[in-house]
Amino acid sequence: MHRFAPLVLYGLAIWLISKPTTGFAQDSSSLLTLEQAVAAAITNNQSVQLSMIDQDIAAANYRQTNAMFLPQLNFSYSAMRTNNPLNAFGFKLQQQAITAADFNPATLNNPSGTSNINTKLELQQPLVNLDVLYQRKAAAIQQQIYGQQLKRTKEYIRFETTQAYLQLQLAYDAVKVMEDALQTAKAVQKFTDDRFQQGFLQQSDLLNVQVQVAGVESNLAKARSSISNAADYLSLLMGLPVGKTYRLAATPSEDILLTGSDTSRVSAQRADLRAMSLALDAKSQSIEATKKSLLPRLNAFGSYQYNDNSLFGFKANAWLAGLQLSWDVFNGNRTRNQIAVQQLEQKKMAVDLSLQKDKSDLELQKTRRDVIDAQFEISRQKTAVAQAAEALRILQNRYAQGLVSTTDITLATTQLAQQQLGLAQAVFRQQLSRAYLQFITAQ
Repeated sequence: MHRFAPLVLYGLAIWLISKPTTGFAQDSSSLLTLEQAVAAAITNNQSVQLSMIDQDIAAANYRQTNAMFLPQLNFSYSAMRTNNPLNAFGFKLQQQAITAADFNPATLNNPSGTSNINTKLELQQPLVNLDVLYQRKAAAIQQQIYGQQLKRTKEYIRFETTQAYLQLQLAYDAVKVMEDALQTAKAVQKFTDDRFQQGFLQQSDLLNVQVQVAGVESNLAKARSSISNAADYLSLLMGLPVGKTYRLAATPSEDILLTGSDTSRVSAQRADLRAMSLALDAKSQSIEATKKSLLPRLNAFGSYQYNDNSLFGFKANAWLAGLQLSWDVFNGNRTRNQIAVQQLEQKKMAVDLSLQKDKSDLELQKTRRDVIDAQFEISRQKTAVAQAAEALRILQNRYAQGLVSTTDITLATTQLAQQQLGLAQAVFRQQLSRAYLQFITAQ
């Protein structure tokens, strides 16, 4: 079982870098920088486009409230015919066609079929509707909310693209580690095979080295697949077709510079927190709108019409204009209960905002510690890589002299590759923590 320990360690390392990754297209000779990837993602990502559509919808909803100032005009053209005594007399009266004969009781009680063609233009002009005024204010704030949500979506896409870029870099680093390990393993295999052919080593030694080479080749294939997985996700974020291969501008990954804020608390002006604060303001305006619906409303109206007994006739005209004062005196306490519900919803939103701020502050402190821990781990891993490389060099010399077994040399090869992968992963974690720190402290 001891001989197969290197394969287990390799498998664990490859599993860490080949998990599903969390997208600027170029030809095979060009490089992709982090800035290019972020710019392409913010421009083309579908999540950003959906947020922009939401913002446009909010703007359209706000424009609907212009109706509180503008008149409403309606045109109608109606044709009717009846023998109802009241309506038949009314039709003739509207057509200004009443004669003395129409007052004959027999004609009044049993009129023949009477037609009326009505052409009508109606105007309604809102004057004083305080509830609609506050609804307009709420709709204006809603526009700002979606603007903040769009900003936060772009910030998240920037972080997600940075994460995908770093994971792609980690995958490239892992492949380089595996290629170096394979080169070393093949050199050991050649030496062992030569010694075996000369009769200085047993077949079991050669088989051990062959198993080592096969395991490294398998892990190298998995590492190369992880590059494709990371590249495909990067393409998805940038709104590009999958299947592209990217060469990254920053090598090694330590050269990618990401900075985080030094603030001790998350700013209340962060886009998502600002959106929640604006939602509280919008809810306040909605509550005021509901309260103002208890007050009287004043509106003006008017109409102009033609009535005739023939199609396309415009013989008799008339107009009507007036003011209407309306007041819902009592509606079964529905409005008052609606206000109570809205106030409770507002209270819930305030508590949710406070909770989100506390969680963000807690997340900020954890991320700061993650950055420090990753920096310490990088320092330790660099030392470990240097020590593992020196140990392998010493064992290779001793192996050439026949002083150590093949198991010793394969373990040393595995240990170096493992420490190199650990260093790449530590760098990845530090830079990802810095990127996340930048994300949660964005203003």
